[in-house]
Amino acid sequence: MRILALLAGAALGLAPAQAQQYPDRVIKLVVPFVPGSPVDVLARVVSQQMTTRLGQSVVIENRPGAGTSAATRQVQASPPDGYTLLMSGQNLAYVGLLYPDIGFDPVKSFTPVATLAGWSHVLLVANDVPAKSVKELVAYAKANPGKVTFGYGLGTSPQIVGKSFELAAGLDLINVPYKGGEQVRIDLLGGRIHINFAPVSNASAMIQEGRVRALAVTSATRDPELPEVLTFKEQGFPDVGFDPDVWQAIIAPLGTPAPVVNKLNAEINAALRSDVQATFKKLRFQPMIQSVEQFAKLLAAQAERWPPIIKATGLKAQ
Repeated sequence: MRILALLAGAALGLAPAQAQQYPDRVIKLVVPFVPGSPVDVLARVVSQQMTTRLGQSVVIENRPGAGTSAATRQVQASPPDGYTLLMSGQNLAYVGLLYPDIGFDPVKSFTPVATLAGWSHVLLVANDVPAKSVKELVAYAKANPGKVTFGYGLGTSPQIVGKSFELAAGLDLINVPYKGGEQVRIDLLGGRIHINFAPVSNASAMIQEGRVRALAVTSATRDPELPEVLTFKEQGFPDVGFDPDVWQAIIAPLGTPAPVVNKLNAEINAALRSDVQATFKKLRFQPMIQSVEQFAKLLAAQAERWPPIIKATGLKAQ
């Protein structure tokens, strides 16, 4: 009986001990997008803050492809010890629909850790597209069915937003999937792709230099960086965009100890309240500071919200 009591006492003391000792080695943050993408940039900004605050290196591992399912599988199968984390967002709510053979419920197989930021998009067209407004683009695409190309990173929010636009406008676009948005924009500049949705931070330089044309922003109000670019709502398309289209967060494998999760949440939230906000503003990221409980409620709500949208757009993995 005394041995059982000692074992029970040791078990009860394990979680606080884990929190005190954690982290005692390198933490890996898996990013399911290519280097240089908005999610990757956000991950690198936050990982630097985490490294400073936790006293251990937080390294980025980029694992793009398969609509984020490859990275999601990798982290889900990792030990739930707080040393392998995943950058994820609203895509967690629908990746299981796009990849039904993923083998687990993505929402139920992870522990929410901390929300980070959100952002919206701008509709870009190549300069050889004869359209200077959304209505002109719609008219041009309808006059040329099956000839106008829409490029996007597979399984990303630009794909979702673009498909919503295609559905709302009744268009027949050629959908061209890529591993990430950077290659899409290279092809957009080269005229091989006609349409792309991109975060404002990734597109503003190209727009201001006149290398692409911006037709609309998906946010509820005009973007201060692009004050001349009208919103979709102003142009008669109130159902395009989700304001924000994207939110990003850090999650961990299910079963990660609560003390570890709470420690990560506290340090990440402290980082979001620090001078990192100036960097976020420059990158057009909107900080999202939430407790673990608030994040869990957000994730549950997103799991209800996104599947009907995905089904309505007819989106499938490619």
